[in-house]
Amino acid sequence: MSARSALPVIAVAAVSALLAGCTSTKSSGSGGSDISLVNSGKLTTCTHLPYPPFQSKQGKKIVGFDVDIVDLVASALDVKQEILDTPFEGIQSGEDLNTNQCDVAAAGMTITDVREKNLDFSAPYFEATQALLTTKGKPYKSLADLKGKKLAVQQGTTGESYAQKHAKGAKLVQFEDLALLLTAVKTGQTDAGINDNGVLYDYVKDNADTTVTAEFDTGEQYGIAVRTGNDALRKKIGAVLKDARADGSYDRIYKKWFGTAPKK
Repeated sequence: MSARSALPVIAVAAVSALLAGCTSTKSSGSGGSDISLVNSGKLTTCTHLPYPPFQSKQGKKIVGFDVDIVDLVASALDVKQEILDTPFEGIQSGEDLNTNQCDVAAAGMTITDVREKNLDFSAPYFEATQALLTTKGKPYKSLADLKGKKLAVQQGTTGESYAQKHAKGAKLVQFEDLALLLTAVKTGQTDAGINDNGVLYDYVKDNADTTVTAEFDTGEQYGIAVRTGNDALRKKIGAVLKDARADGSYDRIYKKWFGTAPKK
């Protein structure tokens, strides 16, 4: 066999070895006998920290609204959730899921047409919209007010996309994560910042010198993502979410992290 003709065989062997190393194993317990997981006995979740109150570190533990929601899925599968902190770009592009780094992605991630080309979403589990953060005393109550000013955006987010379309004349300053964006606004590196309303309202509770001055009706919904074609796990997540809304578990978790029951 020539070296050239051997290449496809070698490539197939290499791919087979790679898949063998990442081969999912079926979850234990009656809750998920037909569902395969990346690591036996674990539901591995990709997220990007920090993004309170959805996910953040509390001491050595990762806690948050998304964490508690995915714990319901893990419980239904009779496994434990394990969380992997990874850059948001790899999550929203589908790369982390489609290369078997994790089973699900729960990262306060809005369902969009672009993202649905690269990963599959559960039914929506949270309603969100974009909001504007500034320090108190600044006169920025709309994106139009920021013409010629610096507006902080988080890389790869719907907030960045919204600002690119609607913040005409503003100077967009990109940050890799939410914590850097918030610090930029608080310290005056930027004049304002745009991100999801839930995380911004959570931030201003403990930072009295900042305020949310506007919300933009973007009609966003968060979804839990799975690898493209992983219908068994996606359907299981949908069933768990439906049960949680019916038995009050969802409302209890929502009130725990947001202080009020969700709007009906």
